[in-house]
Amino acid sequence: MPPTTAPALVPAPAPVPTPDPAAAPVPSAALRAAARPPVVSWARARVLAHGAARPLPARTVPLRDAAGLTLADGLPTLQPLPGFDTAAMDGYAVSGTGPWRVRAAVRAGAPWAGVLGAAECVEISTGAEVPAGARAVLPLESAVTTDDGRVSGLVPPPGRHIRRTGEDAPAGRRLAPAGTGIGPALLGLAASCGHDTLPVRPRPRVGVLVTGDELDHQGVPGPGRVRDALGPLLPALVAELGGETEEVRYVPDRPSGRLAGAVHAVRGADIVVVTGSTSVGATDQLRRLLHGAGARMVVDTVACRPGHPMLLAELAPDRWVVGLPGNPYAALVAARTLLGPLIAGLSGRTLGPLPCVPVHGPARPAPGLTRLVPVAWDGGRARIADGHRAAFLQGAAVGDALAAIPPDWTDGAPAPLVLTAG
Repeated sequence: MPPTTAPALVPAPAPVPTPDPAAAPVPSAALRAAARPPVVSWARARVLAHGAARPLPARTVPLRDAAGLTLADGLPTLQPLPGFDTAAMDGYAVSGTGPWRVRAAVRAGAPWAGVLGAAECVEISTGAEVPAGARAVLPLESAVTTDDGRVSGLVPPPGRHIRRTGEDAPAGRRLAPAGTGIGPALLGLAASCGHDTLPVRPRPRVGVLVTGDELDHQGVPGPGRVRDALGPLLPALVAELGGETEEVRYVPDRPSGRLAGAVHAVRGADIVVVTGSTSVGATDQLRRLLHGAGARMVVDTVACRPGHPMLLAELAPDRWVVGLPGNPYAALVAARTLLGPLIAGLSGRTLGPLPCVPVHGPARPAPGLTRLVPVAWDGGRARIADGHRAAFLQGAAVGDALAAIPPDWTDGAPAPLVLTAG
């Protein structure tokens, strides 16, 4: 559990002459260097964020509550699928060669207990249980009724239009592994197997702290002010990534120290997301806060543009802090770099390989850095969308993915894509 009071922060004013060097404030440069992991590549940052977290404890929920969660255990069949020999067509289940004498009409959900003998059949509906002794199903459109009420037609080969017991899956087979995201198809599959509940990982809970003295929260911003974009953006992004936002709070930059209290005041969250305050300027408090609290830094600065001041730290066991830049597009890039993989790790999902497709359009590779640009599908390739400066979200709003442009990229060369839902 987090402490009930914020720990004392290490002050970081500019150094001033003092007769006792031991009593001097700790300079910002020293704080930046103390116990700081090296800058990591963008690809490595994703792996570190995913691997840092232990999956949240599993729970069992009804099928109706499982959508959007993650399987905590494999999904087994409880019986063979299908559970009986099933007619795949409307027609006649026939035995031997025709013409066939009709013994009964068999409908789905109402099995016939008889046994077919030679030259006998039953009229049968799709999904009905095929009776014992049946050779195949003669489709209705291929059957002819004779004057004496018998049915004739070409003799179908054995097993035609019959789904045999267990041909989809035998009893006990695992149909989906742990870590699978639960969508409509998996819910239907679980129900068809006879499951009423599923073991799941819950959605990680996220508290959002938006910092800054310059933010307006409605209407057109006034002189020297900017409209808050991250307050509306982040809860929707957290939901898309598989998390659940507990609260959004706004924390002013001044007076210094307010952020520490706000971080420790977030209750019931697995992750605290802090926007802004991630750099090393006069009003940026997050790194000083984490250093003073003895947090374990997992990622501290990523070799990418935009969003490079992003960070991930473990503030206490199973309590994480993700620092995002204050510029909206940079924050979006950082969230997909660190927050998305962290949520996946807490949810027990794997971090699969990213699709790699040809990317076309104007972009300047950055030496030694990965550049993240929004792209839209253009047939089998991706085209760079306009409008993706650090504070401008137009390209991300209309694009389909973020392309991770490596330093040696040239127009038309392949690049990994982080797919987005919208």
